[in-house]
Amino acid sequence: MLFSFLRGCRAFFVISIAASVLASLCELVIPKIISYTIDVGLGDVPFYVPAPFAWAENFLGSLGTARALALFAGLILAIAVLMGCCKYLENVFNRKGAETLVENMRNRLYEHIGRLPFAWYMKNQTGDIIQRCTSDVETVKAFLSEQLTSVVSTTLLIGMSLGFMFGINTTLACIALVSIPIVIAYSAFFHGKIGARFQYCDENEGKLSSIVQENLTGVRVVRAFGREKYEVDKFTVQNNVYCDAWVKLSRLMSLFWAAGDLISGLQVMIILVVGAVLCVDGSLTTGDFIAIVSYNSMLTWPVRSLGRVISEMSKTGVSIGRIGEIMAAEAEQDVSGAVDADMDGDIVFDHVSFGYDESAKILHDVSLEIKKGSTVGILGMTGSGKSTLVSLLCRLYDLPEDGGKITLAGRDIREIKASSLRKNIGIVLQEPFLFSRTLRENIGMTFDDVGANEAAITEAARAACLDETIRNFTNGYETTVGERGVTLSGGQKQRTAIARLLASAPPVMIFDDSLSAVDSETDAKIRAALREKTADSTVILISHRIQTLMSADKIVVMAGGRITESGTHEELLRAGGIYKKINDIQTGLPEEIAQERG
Repeated sequence: MLFSFLRGCRAFFVISIAASVLASLCELVIPKIISYTIDVGLGDVPFYVPAPFAWAENFLGSLGTARALALFAGLILAIAVLMGCCKYLENVFNRKGAETLVENMRNRLYEHIGRLPFAWYMKNQTGDIIQRCTSDVETVKAFLSEQLTSVVSTTLLIGMSLGFMFGINTTLACIALVSIPIVIAYSAFFHGKIGARFQYCDENEGKLSSIVQENLTGVRVVRAFGREKYEVDKFTVQNNVYCDAWVKLSRLMSLFWAAGDLISGLQVMIILVVGAVLCVDGSLTTGDFIAIVSYNSMLTWPVRSLGRVISEMSKTGVSIGRIGEIMAAEAEQDVSGAVDADMDGDIVFDHVSFGYDESAKILHDVSLEIKKGSTVGILGMTGSGKSTLVSLLCRLYDLPEDGGKITLAGRDIREIKASSLRKNIGIVLQEPFLFSRTLRENIGMTFDDVGANEAAITEAARAACLDETIRNFTNGYETTVGERGVTLSGGQKQRTAIARLLASAPPVMIFDDSLSAVDSETDAKIRAALREKTADSTVILISHRIQTLMSADKIVVMAGGRITESGTHEELLRAGGIYKKINDIQTGLPEEIAQERG
């Protein structure tokens, strides 16, 4: 999966790795030149031309010892400058590659999440999803930007350093070689433990993010019920768990690094002691001893880095796995040969049965025909399946093969493109979602150019009895509603959502108890405007108010996931069933209150 994210940035990492390799080669050459300079300039070794420069032996010999040594000193300076340039290129292209990778990951994650079915969101917490798209992505970025290029240079440094050391003294090279398998072995031992601890930390960070997100989103409810202390305590408990998890991980990491430091320190000490003894015995020149120490220093950090790569790989593996879970989630797809919606026809629910899980059915053998251009009202208690019915029509949930079928103009909606279906079916929910934008942008969000549709936006707001309210605001239509419309009342949010639907004017309009937060007088005005605005549209009204539904062409009553009554307002009153009882309760309530007051 990670390789698929590397498209568009592989060249940057290749250049970075190449620059890192060249910088490592430069770094490896310098100790050898320094060793030669010390032995010839300060030691008893007679002047000679190093093997790599045999081709220039006549020229170097003619310069004399002092000038030749000065030339080699200048060569060291030139190599250092080249190494600095390579390091610069390595860092620049590494960062460019890492940032491009992160951009690709975020774009693909966001695009994929936007195509996931509605049911997926019901099973995953928002805070955890955000944490995977931010913190886990940053973990992967950190590994690739800090560790990926170092893997190649580290391997090269280890191999070349040992090669130079074996060329100088086999005994010291063998001592340095012994530490490598030890470091790799203890790094592999810590690999699994670090991965498990980091996954636990990552999951708890997701839980913490979810608590914060829920608390900020539901701040009105928290304040209204005085639950501030409860929410603070809940956050504190989870924060303590998260903190303790990272403390335990830090202890493990500290033990890992301490063990590495101990092994590296012992290796350096043994090299120094044995090297000093060999120098005293005359088996090793001073220059070669300094070169061995330099190469050992080069070897120590790469070996430690190799251990670090293994440990960081544990954390990165966890993050890639968590990101992979999102990418592996099956996106919403249309069936092969799916067509655009034909809105010139009736909507038919044909023996529809559905449950959010197999153990509990919400709808039981529901059959309903909605004529094109008609208005159908749905009445029922909470949990009777009203919202589920329209959610299936919008394909927010897919109807199983054995759950009957829903047809539009005679075609099964499973054979219609979901995007086309939803473009032609608009819905206003009981709890509408508003974006943290202006009222104008919220109402006209379905328009590509909001500014070019001023008249449609104003007309829709007027039909929703919202225009006058908006004009009383200081900034009018440019008023920012805040996150989730927090600055508006419940009725104002519902009317804004209604205006948004009316502005887009889809052929099918669904109002899911969307007038519950407005008063009866405003309800009547909106219904009158809706009859005028939706004259050519198919309208589905879901409500607990008889007054809202009574003018519908057909009214169905749902109970226990079944349709128990169906007919016009007058027919249902004559039937004397549940509808009449609810009507009597709602229309007789003011009279009963008056009688109670005497």
